[in-house]
Amino acid sequence: MKLTRRQALLSGATLPMAATLPTFAQADGHAAALPTHRDFTLGEFKVTTLLVGSRSVEDPQSIFGMNVDAETFSDVSEANFIPDDVAQFFFTPTVVNTGSEVILFDTGLNPAGTTAALGAAGYTPEDVSHVVITHMHGDHIGGLSDENGAETFTNAAYVTGQVEFDHWAGAENDNFEAKVRPLAEKFAFIGEGDAVRSGITAVPTFGHTPGHMGYMLESGGKQLFLMADAANHYIWSLGYPDWEVRFDMDKAAAAATRRRVLDMAAADRVPLIGYHMPFPGLGFVETRDDGFRYIPHSYQLI
Repeated sequence: MKLTRRQALLSGATLPMAATLPTFAQADGHAAALPTHRDFTLGEFKVTTLLVGSRSVEDPQSIFGMNVDAETFSDVSEANFIPDDVAQFFFTPTVVNTGSEVILFDTGLNPAGTTAALGAAGYTPEDVSHVVITHMHGDHIGGLSDENGAETFTNAAYVTGQVEFDHWAGAENDNFEAKVRPLAEKFAFIGEGDAVRSGITAVPTFGHTPGHMGYMLESGGKQLFLMADAANHYIWSLGYPDWEVRFDMDKAAAAATRRRVLDMAAADRVPLIGYHMPFPGLGFVETRDDGFRYIPHSYQLI
């Protein structure tokens, strides 16, 4: 039986990217709320992914696979049991509790959605000791302050890549001016190999933005890679790393970064968290022909 587009859509399709998360429709007509967070264990670290928003977007080939023909896009989608005319987006910051610090990677779309998910996970904004910004697209910096400019994480130190900050500081970008510029004096800047804290190391993943940064977590002899937006969809980007993504500012560099990161994750069997992967955002990758296959986490890091 072939589902219609309407049947395939999630019931939250018309909701904006806001604090209130959409719901999935159940067969009995009742709605089940999406989860807000998921905890994982990595050595001595407690890692928590936060679902701060989700929405569906029509015409996904206007975003993913822009350099392939419609038939190829449709065939790949069908082979992976997903519709070719709608995509579900997930927005997933990550909290790393080292035991002495609470480090938040990216801040979501707005303060309300992120603080609500933090609260459900047992944290307040005041608990956050560090905010690390992987890159400065609006869905990653939106939670830094509210519409009146009030700072969300008042006790936090801020960290980002020097290359990324310098690019946006000269770009006359409204999001940067509203969310980041007022906090500029509180930022520390890092580059390749620098540590946010012991066991959290910066890895350049340029391409999606000029200074996009990933972070390798290491604790108790185990590793986990926060890849942020190095890959934006588990099939149409991760699975096919050479497919162009509209939001990648340097498409060739982004494709090269995807291959490098995913080759590493597959060869070393390192789990990774992607900001836009299906929630809870954590999975593994293996090589597949000339691309990769995403394997969602089940119980490996409980």
